[in-house]
Amino acid sequence: MRAETNFDVDYKPAEDEPFMNERQLAYFKEKLLLWKAAILSDSKGTIEGMQEGTRNIPDVADRASEETDRALELRTRDRQRKVVSKIDAALRRIEDGTYGYCEATGEPISLKRLDARPIATLSLEAQERHERREKVHRDD
Repeated sequence: MRAETNFDVDYKPAEDEPFMNERQLAYFKEKLLLWKAAILSDSKGTIEGMQEGTRNIPDVADRASEETDRALELRTRDRQRKVVSKIDAALRRIEDGTYGYCEATGEPISLKRLDARPIATLSLEAQERHERREKVHRDD
């Protein structure tokens, strides 16, 4: 699952180079693919563990504890499934040339933000505005 472009493991995107040049796109594509592979690998291990872990536990408290653990694990996997979907969307944006640009303003998203959250679709300022609007609507 590695990007097709030659990838320099020591490379870090820098503000003094053209935004979303070929090297930066390869960097983020590789980062996204590695993240996706790690999530899918974890998910496979969870599914196998849950299949192996199915057993009859006579003690009610122990059974309840195990069911709580399973429910938590399933919620975590559901969150990760949503992240995989966002990773796939980010990979599509890399292919169509819109990756790295804010969906709200069209302005570039900072490289620091993309490095920390490569699935980001909004600049930090647009994200903060979005969260403030959400909070106002939640408080109504």
